Amino acid sequence: MQTSPSTSKWWQNAWAAFIFFTRLPLWRIYQPPRESYQAVIEYWPLTGWLTGCVMAATLYFGHLWMPFPLAIVATILARVLLMGAFHEDGLADFIDGFGGGGSHRQRILDIMKDSHIGTYGVIGLIFYFLLLATTLYSLPVNISVLAIMAGDPFAKMLSGQVIQMLPYARKEEEAKVKVVYRKIKMASAIGLAVQGLLPLALFLYTYGDIMPWEYLLFVPCLVMYGLYLLIWNRLKGYTGDCCGAICLMVELSFYLTAAVIVHQS
Repeated sequence: MQTSPSTSKWWQNAWAAFIFFTRLPLWRIYQPPRESYQAVIEYWPLTGWLTGCVMAATLYFGHLWMPFPLAIVATILARVLLMGAFHEDGLADFIDGFGGGGSHRQRILDIMKDSHIGTYGVIGLIFYFLLLATTLYSLPVNISVLAIMAGDPFAKMLSGQVIQMLPYARKEEEAKVKVVYRKIKMASAIGLAVQGLLPLALFLYTYGDIMPWEYLLFVPCLVMYGLYLLIWNRLKGYTGDCCGAICLMVELSFYLTAAVIVHQS
């Protein structure tokens, strides 16, 4: 008999998060109850520890064996393969929907649900990857490596707040992944904060003398809030694509802020 969301064990929810957000075949080892997938946002930053470490390791060891630009491309490719371009697909759908849907709520939702990528989505992904690669290239290797380890979980932690701030924009049966995330309770919110802030604390402890913490916190929070206002004004609710798009754009703003700080110092 399956457990209810209130009695699902934390490790089942965490396991479900790694199955949901990565392409690792963990489901072959154990398949959590369906209700655990409603709590995957609560462990989203924890999956960022994995993707951040994989990217950081790829970048650090890659630059020892190949030119730095090639190492950056390999780093981005590593995440795409590990996550199956899950968030990148959400970003493309988000840009397509808000770019082509105007102010019409249902049209935006219909475009985002369409499996075909449009012109807005293609252009958006091109600029996203260009900005990501260029930003990482502009940072010293050691800073870039730790920034990735900190920025990925931090962005996922911030992005997870959208499910607290907005209702789901569709009916549950209309969800593309057939999952509607549940609201986060206080204990889970504390865990979410720890997952997202611990790697950031390590980054600030290491480079706090050249990285003012207030900028690294304020700019991503401002980006997240701006996207929240856009989604609220257009949709009055979030979708999974919105969560993925917010995550990538908040993460990118973290790297861009770090790059600007380094350039100005």
